[in-house]
Amino acid sequence: MTPDKLWAQATKPVQYAIDALRGQATNGSESYWETVQSQFPFAKGLTYFNNGSLGACPAPIREAAHSFRNMLDDFPSKYMWGGWETEKETVRTQVADLFSVSSEEIALIHNTTEGMNLIARGIDLKEGDEVILADHEHTSAVAPWTVWQGPKGIRLVRPTLPILPESTDEIINIYRKSIGPKTKVISICHLVNTNGMLLPIKEISEMAHKKGILVAVDGAQGAGMLNTDLTEMDCDFYTVSAHKWLFSPKGMGIFYAKKEAQHHLRPLIVARGYEDTSIRRLENYNTRNLPELLALGAALDYRDVIGAQKIQDRTYDLKHYFRGQIKQHPKLLLKTPGPDTLSAGIQVVEVVGKDVQKVKDQLFEEYGIDCRPMTKFGLNAVRLSFAIFITKEQIDDLIEALDTIART
Repeated sequence: MTPDKLWAQATKPVQYAIDALRGQATNGSESYWETVQSQFPFAKGLTYFNNGSLGACPAPIREAAHSFRNMLDDFPSKYMWGGWETEKETVRTQVADLFSVSSEEIALIHNTTEGMNLIARGIDLKEGDEVILADHEHTSAVAPWTVWQGPKGIRLVRPTLPILPESTDEIINIYRKSIGPKTKVISICHLVNTNGMLLPIKEISEMAHKKGILVAVDGAQGAGMLNTDLTEMDCDFYTVSAHKWLFSPKGMGIFYAKKEAQHHLRPLIVARGYEDTSIRRLENYNTRNLPELLALGAALDYRDVIGAQKIQDRTYDLKHYFRGQIKQHPKLLLKTPGPDTLSAGIQVVEVVGKDVQKVKDQLFEEYGIDCRPMTKFGLNAVRLSFAIFITKEQIDDLIEALDTIART
């Protein structure tokens, strides 16, 4: 079979899924999202509200990745070294278009953690310099700064963020007060994984750049959930695990570095071709899992037919539906800020008087509902992710389960 025919065969399931969505009404009806849900198979009896931990991969993307693996194993050396070079660059362009940036500012890596390591290891800081990381930063964002820069005498400034801020100005002022004459970098989450709080990256980037400070963003919980224009956001670095809200196979990540900031970076791994001065030098692993990379492109094709704005609108629709249903409940306490400027598709709720681990276990064992228990910062709350495969009927079932647990 010719390469063109192999490629067509590999991507056929994705095209079928896309055609099924195109055949649906585009008015945002619940039936449209039920079609989306049908393309995300889970184990029988499982309802998945834990996309913030690990995203699901739709069936057609799984099938495409499997076909790409077969292509590679049918012609091992042909596709590993050069045979898919054009296709790989097409994926890079797709990612760049997703974020409204140049393809020369995108590296295709493994995950958010790798991206944070690229940043923390690369920037040349001196003893006494400061990096701001708020208390809600993920461990994988804090550890790289601690390991790569701590021994050099770099100071990590850890401001405290409120659990329920009332405005973005409240957050901006916390960062403003943390900036000192030695501040060189602000490392910040787009959306924190603890209680789903959305942080004002654009405003913080503007404030930081006026003082010559670099801004590095952990975008693991933002990209794919929200319509993310990195040119408008104007951060210097943005790193993503594509297996979360972009629904790609596991082990694919995205790293953005503004052209003007790329000189700060060094590869974590070097191999043949290390002389490359483009951003591709950061992803030069020699042998790597290219079928997953190509399947990321298929996942973006799938996502594009739905549309970034429609995905964001659906995310907020599910958020509003959930919050509206429980806002008067005496035993269900929301611990995620309400305004749309401060939260989106991750909502955290405490069942008052109940231990969160027991609530999590009961939801899973008795109702088949998978979610994440959050204990840090006194949350004692379950974290619920409203991905596009979630329906309002499933939210109704979730609320009924929470209500039963709260009353017993």
